[in-house]
Amino acid sequence: MMQQDTTIADESLRAEILAVLAADSRTAHADLRVGVLNGIVHLAGAADTLAERAAAEALAGQAPDVRGVVNRIAAPGAPSPAREINLDLKARKQPF
Repeated sequence: MMQQDTTIADESLRAEILAVLAADSRTAHADLRVGVLNGIVHLAGAADTLAERAAAEALAGQAPDVRGVVNRIAAPGAPSPAREINLDLKARKQPF
């Protein structure tokens, strides 16, 4: 039952993040994909600028219950491979 609850929470969190990204003028036109697993958000796709890439990560990280963000969004000047992992597990302890 715990796994089903986690899956439902992840799906709800993913839907919330997609809505926030679509509504924000900085990220609305970027080609982004979002996945969530156990509260960790995985961002992928392409953005036109580093600012768009950073905005997507910041917006995703602000959603309630996000435990961390893995940013694999490709953008000019982004690290190659485009991967940054930002976890703040101390501030957001989750029971397991």
